[in-house]
Amino acid sequence: MDDIGNSYLYRERKSGSDSHPQPTSGSPETTISNSPAYPPRPSGDLTRQIGHRHFLNMAPPKRALIAVTSAHAPLYPKGQETGLFITEALHPFNVFREAGLDVDLVSETGTYQPDWLSQQPDWLPEKDRKVWEDHSSEFRSKLDALLKPGDIDPAKYGIFFASAGHASLIDYPDAKGLQSIASKMYADGSIVSAVCHGGAIFPGIIDPATGKSIIAGRKVTGFTTQGEEEEGVLDTIKSWNRPTIESSAASAGATYIPPPGPWDAFAYTDGRIVTGANPASAHVTAEAAVKAFQKL
Repeated sequence: MDDIGNSYLYRERKSGSDSHPQPTSGSPETTISNSPAYPPRPSGDLTRQIGHRHFLNMAPPKRALIAVTSAHAPLYPKGQETGLFITEALHPFNVFREAGLDVDLVSETGTYQPDWLSQQPDWLPEKDRKVWEDHSSEFRSKLDALLKPGDIDPAKYGIFFASAGHASLIDYPDAKGLQSIASKMYADGSIVSAVCHGGAIFPGIIDPATGKSIIAGRKVTGFTTQGEEEEGVLDTIKSWNRPTIESSAASAGATYIPPPGPWDAFAYTDGRIVTGANPASAHVTAEAAVKAFQKL
């Protein structure tokens, strides 16, 4: 039985749209992957293949955990700072809630700073801005009361979702608390997902069954190096001594799948690993994570 790697393709330049992007003809696309079958074909220790929870035939908790970057740093032309790209957490939050999942938000230090660009009208349309500026909204109230890794019991969640912003390149590679949560969730059979620069966390999420990253031998997508060049921020990333997402994926033993274009909304599913390419992909990546979750 071959694995089906589901590739969802949408055409949209920005995440800032009051309506969801419309799929192109033939979307969602289906590609054939050489990865282990989904669910993975059992071999050897079943718990290593499908997770302890699945081995015991336990339903995964209907609860999602969205990770948020704690980092911030100057990135934009006038020194404005990168941080959490708002819609990369807000859109998945909305998708998970609409799917009937409870949602919590966590960062490595329990703090966050919003990315400057993500607050601009082109990237934060009026509908999203109202939620963002309403401190009593469920999303904003949870974001402003971020949990820390020590507050989290991984066994209570069925989906881990790494939101992003360029700042995640800074802290996610060393976010041992978040990585440990995701590693335990993956070992239990949960979905682990990331969008845009959120994939910077993957090399440090170790599969205890193999001692390697959970994306080793898998196919993933994420923000393109071409996109970094177009934004004019590649030199800044190099000054942080951090790899691009493409390089990060390769270092973890994964095969990087690029979107058709740097700004096309695109999500890719390989087993219990779900990834998205850019801010415009946050919604469809979360939808793909829910779809994978419903197969568990």
